[in-house]
Amino acid sequence: MSLENLRSELSSIDRQLIELIAERQRIVGEIGRSKQSTGRATRDYEREKEVLEKARSQARSLNVDPNIVEEILSTLIRSSLTRQERARIAAEGKGDGRSVLVIGGAGKMGGWFVDFFNSQGFATTVADTALEAGPAGFNDWRAAGVDYDIIVVATPMAVSGDILTELASLSPAGLVFDIGSLKTPLKAGLRALARAGCKVASLHPMYGPDTELLAGRHLIFVDAGSPEATAEARELFAATMVDELDMGLDEHDRLIAYVLGLSHALNIAFFTALAESGEAAPKLARLSSTTFDAQLLVSAAVAEDNPRMYFEIQHLNKFGLEPLNALYKAVARIREAVAGGDESAFVELMQNGREYLATRR
Repeated sequence: MSLENLRSELSSIDRQLIELIAERQRIVGEIGRSKQSTGRATRDYEREKEVLEKARSQARSLNVDPNIVEEILSTLIRSSLTRQERARIAAEGKGDGRSVLVIGGAGKMGGWFVDFFNSQGFATTVADTALEAGPAGFNDWRAAGVDYDIIVVATPMAVSGDILTELASLSPAGLVFDIGSLKTPLKAGLRALARAGCKVASLHPMYGPDTELLAGRHLIFVDAGSPEATAEARELFAATMVDELDMGLDEHDRLIAYVLGLSHALNIAFFTALAESGEAAPKLARLSSTTFDAQLLVSAAVAEDNPRMYFEIQHLNKFGLEPLNALYKAVARIREAVAGGDESAFVELMQNGREYLATRR
């Protein structure tokens, strides 16, 4: 066969693959509706494992790389779960015309919550300084009023604390919660709402605004002094597959100092060292290794994010310097071992890390 004929045949196979994916998605929709009607959970880990193991076995029998097949099927499974989760959220929507005000709703995470509430049938209002006053929403949240079933504060943390405090003076009757990455700068406002007898909760979504599937993602619920409010906030996510975690105010920020603060600082240090090395980025890319590529990928994502938000996470956390000091000392110990030719000290650092990380599994 000529090259042109072979390519034509390949295009035909590609078309068949797409048609099969479409048919698979149709069946997935039927499965999702069946799960909803019978009350079964959206995700079935045992079934996923069975599908992937069977696919790997079939791939080996056909002399196809099982890793490629598993990657393709994992992508299809994730897409299926996303469709089922969205359908379930819409079907089990808690909205029923109830009203929501999202302060900061024109921002990235604020926008995520706007979409989330809209999908559940809430009547959603947006207040954001980035908006022009008009039908699209309010550029001053005060003009929107506080007569809502739910008020979400999704503004920068330096502003959120003041908004929460001011809301406390207005005593809204509905549920109020923030989504701040830190709670230290919000503590006074949260406590003021609790003292005013308001239904106040505090959430921290451990995922970004591009997240479509909540399965495998974490959502932290921080006790703000109103168990009733926290329970009501949880109910909003009942139809999703998000992993819920409970934390206290101080515990949250102490742990976040490592989970976000340390990881951000490490990546900022990594790309800063590269940028100031004098080595051209394309040249380093040609010489890249598996470890370098993986680190570069994460660092590039950090570099593209909001630097002011990252500074807030570092600066406004009263526990923020602890992991930075630990990082500083760790780098100094590595440098000392390398400069002094102390192999045993270097090996000990790696062994200690291996043992620590093994406990995570």
